[in-house]
Amino acid sequence: MLQIHRHGPIHEIQLARPPVNALTPELLSALRTAVEAAPADGAQGIILSGGAKVFSAGMDVPHLMSLDAAGLKAGWASLFAAARAIAASPVPVAAALAGHSPAGGCVLALCCDYRIMARGPFRIGLNEVQVGLVAPDAIQHLMRRVVGTYRAERLLVSGELVESEQALACGLVDELTDAEHVSQRALVWLQELLKLPAQAMLATRALARADLVSALASFRDDDLDGFLDEWNSPQTQAALQALVARLGK
Repeated sequence: MLQIHRHGPIHEIQLARPPVNALTPELLSALRTAVEAAPADGAQGIILSGGAKVFSAGMDVPHLMSLDAAGLKAGWASLFAAARAIAASPVPVAAALAGHSPAGGCVLALCCDYRIMARGPFRIGLNEVQVGLVAPDAIQHLMRRVVGTYRAERLLVSGELVESEQALACGLVDELTDAEHVSQRALVWLQELLKLPAQAMLATRALARADLVSALASFRDDDLDGFLDEWNSPQTQAALQALVARLGK
C-alpha cells in the first residue's frame, strides 16, 4: 500500500492503493509507521505523494461502513494518528498532490510543511459537512492556519472543494505545477530548505508548527466518541449510504 523512493537524504512515501488511494486503517497505520521511521533511516526530508489524478480520495467510506463499532473507532483513530505523525515529524514534509485531495486526503496534506498541487481541474478541501459530518476543531484548525479564519469558515461551512488555481489563490496550496512534476518540485523545495543551517532551520520550524502539533494532540477519545455519534446519526447514515451508492455506479 506504500512505495518508498529514496532521493539521497530525502525519502518519498507514496500512497499506492489503487484506484484512488482510499484510506483504510491498514494504509494509515503503514503511513504512520513509515513517516515515523524515515528520520531514523536517514531521511532529512520527506515527500508525501499519491497517485496520478488522485492524491487520495479520503477515507474508504464503504470499508468503514462494514466495520463494527470498535473497528470503526479504530479506523478513524488511525487517521488522526497518521496526521499527528506527519505534523510532528522532526524533518520537513512536502506534499506532492498530483490530483484530487478531498476530505482525509486534504487532512494529510494540511499536516505537511508545504503543498505542491497539479495545475488543472483537480479539487481539494474538507467536504465533511456534505455528508452530515462536523470536522472536529483539531481538523478545522489545520484549515484556519493556512487560509485564515474567515476563509476557513466559508470553506468548512459549505464543504466546498476548490480547484487548484483557487486553492493557490487562497493559500490552501503553496505552488502549482504540471501533474508529472509535482514530486520533482517537492524534491527541489526540500533540497533548498536543507541548504539552510540545520539546527536553526529545524528549531524555527518546531516553534512555528507547535500550534499544529498541539491542536492534533488535543483530540482525545471523548472527541472521537462525539464524532462517531454524528457518524451514526440517521441523517448522516442516509447521506453516507447515498455516497456509497454513487461510488458503486
